[in-house]
Amino acid sequence: MKKNSAAKLQQLHAFAVSVRKNSYSPYSKYRVGAALSTDSGAMFYGCNVENASYGGTICAERAAIFSAVSAEGKMKIRDIVVVTAEKKPWPPCGFCRQVIAEFSDTQTQIHLGDEKKIHKTYSLSELLPEAFGPQNLK
Repeated sequence: MKKNSAAKLQQLHAFAVSVRKNSYSPYSKYRVGAALSTDSGAMFYGCNVENASYGGTICAERAAIFSAVSAEGKMKIRDIVVVTAEKKPWPPCGFCRQVIAEFSDTQTQIHLGDEKKIHKTYSLSELLPEAFGPQNLK
């Protein structure tokens, strides 16, 4: 799996910024957008969708991943871009880190940004060291 080019990352960032506007976040008022590319080169995106029962809430990262799985079935995430309005963007939550781990490998990069640019890039192992994954169930 190769890293995405700067142009492809810029396109993923633009998708994440755009879809963030569709966020349904009446409770937290915290809008998040995410866009990812798979090892096939396809791109998918999602935004957070809150629910009054809170447990029914879905984060932008998982919305994008579930969209990718719905379209491609088995896939690997190459890059995922997460956009917030914060100057120091928040990393994915624990649930999202675990779902990212399910569909990632050592080359997967998680990019955090705001509406203007990507500020920080992490590998999955930096965000979720010693991740529990499919390899543990073999």
